[in-house]
Amino acid sequence: MAKLESLTPNIMVKDVNATLDYYATKLGFTLIDTNPESGEYEWGYVMLDNVGMMFQEEKSLKTEYKEMASLKIGGALTFYIRVKDINKYFNQLPKEVNIIKPMNRTFYGTNEFAIMDLNGFILTFSETPE
Repeated sequence: MAKLESLTPNIMVKDVNATLDYYATKLGFTLIDTNPESGEYEWGYVMLDNVGMMFQEEKSLKTEYKEMASLKIGGALTFYIRVKDINKYFNQLPKEVNIIKPMNRTFYGTNEFAIMDLNGFILTFSETPE
């Protein structure tokens, strides 16, 4: 039987350059790859530890997948990211980051907070205390 090894979302955005800059400068991600290599990007890939995210310009993604032609940027979803030492990560975020759910202890026992990125996507960061 096949074994799934990872999941890296490819997210439709208006401005790949601005998105990559936000994830690198505000959230601490590292730029891994872009297309093209410089200038106005139509696609880019960032990672922070084991979490990778790809961002693709709207027209480019809709050209690649004609099934997306009528879809808008955004979605009814959140990205749930597990973190080690969540307080350290939370405390290093710049004040410009839009924290929409402050650090809290959930009913299921995790410490979590959520942000909304510059594209309107929600990222929830979570740690299960040891």
